[in-house]
Amino acid sequence: MGEQHAVKFPQEVLDEYAALGVDLPALFSAGDLGARMDIRILEASADRVVGTMPVKGNTQPYGLLHGGASAVLAETLGSVGAMMHGGINKIAVGVDLNCTHHRGARSGLVTGVATPVHKGRSTSTFEIVITDEQDKRVCTARLTCLLRDAAPATEAAPATGTGA
Repeated sequence: MGEQHAVKFPQEVLDEYAALGVDLPALFSAGDLGARMDIRILEASADRVVGTMPVKGNTQPYGLLHGGASAVLAETLGSVGAMMHGGINKIAVGVDLNCTHHRGARSGLVTGVATPVHKGRSTSTFEIVITDEQDKRVCTARLTCLLRDAAPATEAAPATGTGA
């Protein structure tokens, strides 16, 4: 964990975000949970997101890949695809995730590939297929995200806590 790796983004998308001063590869990381699980996003566009996750460290008591770990990988990849589809003016919020676990994995890397089923104005749905190193399907998932308007950068966050 902790190694640097490059995510492959379409150049026009990188340019669009760079014009706003946004480092897209840093923005589309797997977040804190993804970092703990060592999820690596290898490729990202609105039409295909690819990522990997090691089985080691993400197992249940029987030594098999934990179904919840597969769900985290699926939601991460589908969310990135939804964010790419929504563009700079939208944020993606997962509202439905379902996973079917087909077989166990005991070692190596699993690879997830997210492809769109629906790319709408207010929602997007991605199918995520997770396979083992022998290209056998471990899990099939579907994620639907709500696409909400992003808050303008100048909008101040509401104050929290109590005043003195």
